[in-house]
Parts: sequence; structure tokens; C-alpha cells
Amino acid sequence: MPGRERRQAPAGAEAQDARPTSVEGPLGRPITLETLPPADTRRWVVRRKAEVIAAIRGGLLTAAEACARYRLSPEELELWQDSLDRAGVPGLRVTRIQLYRDYPVKPPVRKAEPAEPRKIDLSRTWSI
Repeated sequence: MPGRERRQAPAGAEAQDARPTSVEGPLGRPITLETLPPADTRRWVVRRKAEVIAAIRGGLLTAAEACARYRLSPEELELWQDSLDRAGVPGLRVTRIQLYRDYPVKPPVRKAEPAEPRKIDLSRTWSI
């Protein structure tokens, strides 16, 4: 795969432990661990989310490492991946979340119908 280089495994390590040093990012440029978003990222724009997902899918880091590095829940990371699979990079936009996701739309809330007026027994005598 172009743009995907493998690190040399340390002596005695199994070949399956070798990870790529770079993977192709969402914009077609190579991504390395150094070019990933900083660990203290607070504002997750579409490009940053897509870069993290590309790094995971390319084997640059694992989902567990990404969750620990960026303080994400596994559910949030899975939501990003599902959104990317369903609608591509635009699906990662927070403002378009309901358009791209298959969440059922809540029906409009009906106003309560007025209750029937209480019937008052006028046959009883009342004293004041």
C-alpha cells in the first residue's frame, strides 16, 4: 500500500508486532505519530477525527491507545468510525449529526388535551 512503511521490529520481537511508521491520511498525505493531533486536543474538527481513524485503521496506533491518548471513550471513537463509514468525512461533522446518522426522529410532542370540566353535584345543599 503506498505511503505505508513498516518499522523494523526490535531484535527478538515477533514480526506481527511491527507497526507502520506512516499511513495515508484522509487528505492523501502521510500521517505519522508525530503529525497526529496533539494529545491535549479539545476541539475535534472533522480533519482531526479522520486522521485519528486513519491512523487506527492503518495500524499506526490501536483504538485503545487512541482512547488513552486523547481521553476518548470507546463508544465515542466507535461513533466516529460508524459516522465515517456511513457518510464519509462529512459524516464526522457535529452540526450534521442527525442528518447522517440513523437515529429515529422523535415525534412532535402533543399538547395535552384539555380535561373535561368537573361535574358538580348541585343537588346537595351547601352551607356557608
